[in-house]
Parts: sequence; structure tokens; C-alpha cells
Amino acid sequence: MTWSILAKDPETGAFGVAVTTKFFAVGALCPHGAARVGALATQAFVNPLYGIDGMRLLAEGRSAEEIVAVLTAGDPGRESRQLHVIDREGRTAAHTGGDCIDWCGHLTDQGVSVAGNMLAGSAVIEATLDAYKRRSDLPFADRLMSALDAGQAEGGDKRGKQSAALKVWRDEPYPVLDLRVDDHPEPLDELRRLYGVAHERFLAFMDAMATRANPGGITDRSWIDRRAQEYQDQLARNGSV
Repeated sequence: MTWSILAKDPETGAFGVAVTTKFFAVGALCPHGAARVGALATQAFVNPLYGIDGMRLLAEGRSAEEIVAVLTAGDPGRESRQLHVIDREGRTAAHTGGDCIDWCGHLTDQGVSVAGNMLAGSAVIEATLDAYKRRSDLPFADRLMSALDAGQAEGGDKRGKQSAALKVWRDEPYPVLDLRVDDHPEPLDELRRLYGVAHERFLAFMDAMATRANPGGITDRSWIDRRAQEYQDQLARNGSV
């Protein structure tokens, strides 16, 4: 019921998950991640425990391949599940159960993984991965969204469109970007609109947040104003919205 992309940004080390589907509130169920640790997505018949247990295993430094093996081995419903994982080293692994509905499958590579089920065809994930690899000129979040756009152009979820989400973790325990479209006729368009709104003040505000290295954060409003303008200029240069 979904396709998603997981990646580690080679420039910043950030982890990100972008996902869309013909299902309500996919952002509440599918994407999981943490800074300096990794990310995963649980799909098809979602198993929320994959997210909880998988993140614990990632924090322990286990490899993506090992985590997929451990989680699926302990799940009697694994043939109805889809799971893919990226670990702190950028290694990826995936599982697509035999009972997942066609078209279903996954493509994994160093630093990026794409998986989906109930899709129009294999071209959906092929185009998603290809677009991500080609658009290394874009900021990380733009690159993830552009990848989903490419998959949607190949038919996306064969049932239609409803929800989407984008999450990025950079240096701190909290995500620097967490956007959700729970119910919309054009969820990827709405996700990109929200991303544009985030450039007005939100991204600058997140850069000013308290961190482990700087517990007081940045409270200089003029600094936030300048940073917000930088983000707006960047958005205009990229033509993202």
C-alpha cells in the first residue's frame, strides 16, 4: 500500500525517509529514524514493532542486514510485510514478503533504498531510485521529494493517492523536518507546498533550536531573520515550489 525511499545524505550525514500511498496518515505508521543511527520504513501490513525494535537495534550499531533478519524471523506475519532499513554506515537491506500484493519489490544500494507494494509496476521504484541518484545537485529533502515525484509519474500506488510524509534527522535526537499530509487528493503537491511554507521561518527556527553542544540554542531574532532569508533564497534558486 505504499512506496518509500530511505537515504543517508553523503554531504551532511543526515537520514531521511519520504513516503506516499493511497492510505490515510502514512506518516503516523511507516517512517522511523534517528540522527547518527539510521532509518527504516515498515509497509504493506505495517508492523509498528518493527519501528520500535528496529530503532533499538540500529542504536546498538547492528547492521541493516542483521536487523531485517532479526525482525522478520520473529514475526509470524512476515510474508505480508515489507521492511527496509538503512544503518549508520549507509548500508541497506530489505524484505518483501511473498504475500505482498503486486507489484511489489525493493531496490537497495549503498546510502539509499526504495521499496513498494501495490504499485503500478516496477518502473515506480526504478524511477524513484534513478531520480534520487541523478539529483545530487539538490538539497537532501528536495532530492527525496523529487524521487517520489518521479515514481508517481510512473503510476505510483495503483489504487490512487491519499497521504505522504517526509522526515529528516540531522544531528540531534529530534527531526529537523517532519512534514505530514494525512489526507489529500494530491499529497505530493501538498507535501511540497508545506515544504515551501517551512522555508518562511520554520527551518531557520529549527537551526536555532537547543542542541547538545549548545543547550541554550540561538535566541537572536536577527540571526533567525537572516537565516530565514537564506532559506527562502535557496528555495527560489532551486525552483522547488
